[in-house]
Amino acid sequence: MMGSLLENPAKAWLNILSLSCLTVFAGCQRAVEEPVVAAIQDVVQYDVVIVNGRIVDGTGNGWFYGDLGIKDQKIATVGPSGALSTALATETIDASGHVVSPGFIDIQSHSRYDLLYGDTRVISKVTQGVTTEIMGEGSSSGPINPNSAPGEDRDFFEAFSGDRGFDAWLRAMDDRGTSVNQGSFLGATTVRTYAMDSRMGVAPPVALDTMKAVVRRAMEDGAFGIASALIYPPGNFAGTDELIEIASAMKPYGGVYITHMRSEADQFLEAIDEAIEIGVGADVPLEIYHLKAGGRRNWNKASQAIAKIDEARAAGVDVQANMYPYTAGGTGLTACFPPWASADGKLFDNLADEDMRDRIRAEVTNQTEEWENMCMLATPEGVLLLGLEKPENQKYAGRYLDDIAAEYGKHWIDTAMDLVLSEDQRIGTIYFMMDEDNVRLQLQQPWIKFGTDAGGVNPAVVENLVHPRAYGTYPRILGKYVREEGVLSLEEAVRKMSSAVATRLSITDRGLLAEGFYADVVIFDPATVIDQATYEEPHQLSVGIRDVLVNGVAVVRDGSHTGQKPGMIVRGPGYIE
Repeated sequence: MMGSLLENPAKAWLNILSLSCLTVFAGCQRAVEEPVVAAIQDVVQYDVVIVNGRIVDGTGNGWFYGDLGIKDQKIATVGPSGALSTALATETIDASGHVVSPGFIDIQSHSRYDLLYGDTRVISKVTQGVTTEIMGEGSSSGPINPNSAPGEDRDFFEAFSGDRGFDAWLRAMDDRGTSVNQGSFLGATTVRTYAMDSRMGVAPPVALDTMKAVVRRAMEDGAFGIASALIYPPGNFAGTDELIEIASAMKPYGGVYITHMRSEADQFLEAIDEAIEIGVGADVPLEIYHLKAGGRRNWNKASQAIAKIDEARAAGVDVQANMYPYTAGGTGLTACFPPWASADGKLFDNLADEDMRDRIRAEVTNQTEEWENMCMLATPEGVLLLGLEKPENQKYAGRYLDDIAAEYGKHWIDTAMDLVLSEDQRIGTIYFMMDEDNVRLQLQQPWIKFGTDAGGVNPAVVENLVHPRAYGTYPRILGKYVREEGVLSLEEAVRKMSSAVATRLSITDRGLLAEGFYADVVIFDPATVIDQATYEEPHQLSVGIRDVLVNGVAVVRDGSHTGQKPGMIVRGPGYIE
């Protein structure tokens, strides 16, 4: 009997009750059997039960003590504390003293090459609570054609070149097995390059027709919309009218136009106006990437930008934004050069030509055109070089441009040009340009969401320095801005990390701890959660994120990666199978 009880407790108890009843009077077995059989049919065998946690469900509602039951990748039950204390489960997790929240959805991920070629565990991401990564800012790996430089996608060129190239890319990542769910916007630069290569100029009607066809196919493949990056060539060669045209093509599919605007500094407010014009012109929702006022002379514009967005929303324009909680941004050192220097893919040729170098130098020091002059905005003292690869340049990694120029014995502009030419690549760089008070102000806005603007990193093998946001974005918000400074509540922070993103992207089955939703769950200690990565020493995992489940499977347990890869593709509302 004991073996039977262990193997099937409900059936064993039925036998015990029936036998006991028969010792009293005949015919009792049927009276006992019927209600017990009904009870057996209601018994749920959970895969995972999480008990005794403080549940923050992602809605923004106040936390409550409760239990969570997971079965077949999804949340089967959310109940008050004690509701599942005796439930049958393969695994029971005690979350006493911890918060249980939905997994964090990174609306601005750059993990596409990690998921396609590298370490698909994306350790720096999942250890900060990220369970879903949304990619595509400016560029996506599919679809591509001979106009597109294959780059790191060369092994998949044929697969990503077909009519279902975007879908092929998503499936290629999924086929490798991932620790996170993955989805993407369609890169606007990818769209333009598909039809125009890297040429400057207005797209002719035939090119626009091609672009719109690319958009429609990608939306049917599950893209969340179109993502532009308008400070980088050749993406910034696209004009407002072109962007309205291609964004209009995604409207029937429920897509969002999301943009790294043409300026986040001197033309910050004007760039918001253009973004709103595109959203209104195409009649689609507008999302602004990493909202910020860059450069000390522009810090006062942060409150004006918020007022502009609030006014637009009050007038019925569907505009929202996201951000990362740092005062420095990260991009390439090539962002210090005027966009025309990169036209037709000739940047490195131009840097090797003395006459072109003179032109570039003159434009950087005495700007005559509207472009985001990153080195001048941050000043050479605020330009930190990270991604140097050549052995002879390694000594400059983690040093500021003015310091390197002093060692070079050259002007900082010539130093920057020499390094980019020597490296034959963009050189990952951090630019210190933002104000801490503005970060706090933006965190409080109801329409703000959070993204890392970073790829996943394995600290055990990585060689180059990276922006600390790759490791610490979400724990920094929970530790510094929620617990230590009280800038926003725990519940509101979690909402902006989870359901706010899911709602924005029309992901209907993630972002909440609710029955029927996929079981993407984070268990963290609200008293200790914090980022540890710094600009000088970024490769440090955050602390306080104890357990992370993706689709009901633990990818992080006690702060360490389990090696599991249960991630799946997440697609936009226009997907046609």
